[in-house]
Amino acid sequence: MKKIFSKFVIIISFLNICYLGFNINYCMGQWIQMSNGIGNNFINTFGVNGNILYAGTSNGIYNSTNFGTNWIQSNLNNHCVMCLLINGNYIVAGTLTEGIFISSNNGINWSLSLNVHNRWVRALVIHQNNMYAGFGDSGVYVSTNNGINWSQTSLNHISVLSLLSIGNNIFAGTNGYGVYISTNNGSNWVQKGINGESVFALDTLGNNIFAGTFAAYPFGKVYKSTNLGTNWIQTSYNDKAVSALVSLDNNLFAGTQRHGVFLSKNNGTSWIKKNEGFNSDTIIVNTLLMTDNYIFAGTEGFSVWRRSYSEIISGVEKTSGIICEHIALNQNYPNPFNPTTNIRYDLPKNEFVKLIIFDMLGRGIETLVNEKQIAGTYEATFNASQYPSGVYFYRLTTDNFSGTKKMLLIK
Repeated sequence: MKKIFSKFVIIISFLNICYLGFNINYCMGQWIQMSNGIGNNFINTFGVNGNILYAGTSNGIYNSTNFGTNWIQSNLNNHCVMCLLINGNYIVAGTLTEGIFISSNNGINWSLSLNVHNRWVRALVIHQNNMYAGFGDSGVYVSTNNGINWSQTSLNHISVLSLLSIGNNIFAGTNGYGVYISTNNGSNWVQKGINGESVFALDTLGNNIFAGTFAAYPFGKVYKSTNLGTNWIQTSYNDKAVSALVSLDNNLFAGTQRHGVFLSKNNGTSWIKKNEGFNSDTIIVNTLLMTDNYIFAGTEGFSVWRRSYSEIISGVEKTSGIICEHIALNQNYPNPFNPTTNIRYDLPKNEFVKLIIFDMLGRGIETLVNEKQIAGTYEATFNASQYPSGVYFYRLTTDNFSGTKKMLLIK
């Protein structure tokens, strides 16, 4: 009897530790700090090559072969690495003051390929087999031989903060002059909107291009273009400086200055704050990366953070670690709602869970949960800002349970 009681106490203690938010990998629904070996360096950029994850920091490059659990410093130490580009066997690193370095053996050895003392390399991108580098004081450079040699393009008088390649177009986000576009490999550049703002981040999602900006600090915006940068419209995100953008599927993430991470699931129409687990809401997120069903956030002075991608997009939060007796699907609240509502459910044991939203015709329109979850009480948020008024249904399914309830959206 003593042994059985001891095991029971250990299980309950483990669940309580998870619920209290300690940084152990079994806790769900939050960011976990992954600083073993990398410390609290400023994380400026990420790169990935196969199963190797790279982090460019204020003190060189670190790499991890176990999804950020442990980090090892490479030979490029004592340099502040601002951006990384991986192209086959080549890794290119742009630094704060020493120019561009290249490695042909996964970061073991490095050589200086462009020596530009005291000039800031802020962005790197591959476009039609060539490499392009954005400089913080002298525009865009191009290399046609994997970074061995570089030459300056005609965009040579503006500070460039971000680069993006789409089809035949190269987009350059600039410091104070919005977005420039080249359609001929950098020979000519044309200013295309958002003039007067600094574009620190560029990304694409479907047929849309997004630009994250700094205006008067600490304010910034996210802009969207549906016609390859010819015109830009401001999204609902308009009051926090943006330093990183990354997208996957239909989800767009914004890393911000002093406000953490935000998620939009509807092309910028609405945004949800996703800071669960961060030790401070004022965390500065310099860079974001998605790989192997994880999203990584590189921060300023708080190291690397990791979170499950499937969990963060589900809008689900674990609200209690108390073991319930029966599985239960509760009525959403508020109901009726506009445009968001919460759905709470209880799991008496570890289960693979699906929570799907259906319209009146029985079509699945959004999956909120599709993963294994440990026992406890959960709350999912459904954002219906992109859907019309009407009756909707939500269905919770596990191995031994299926339940459906109705809800009403009124706009």
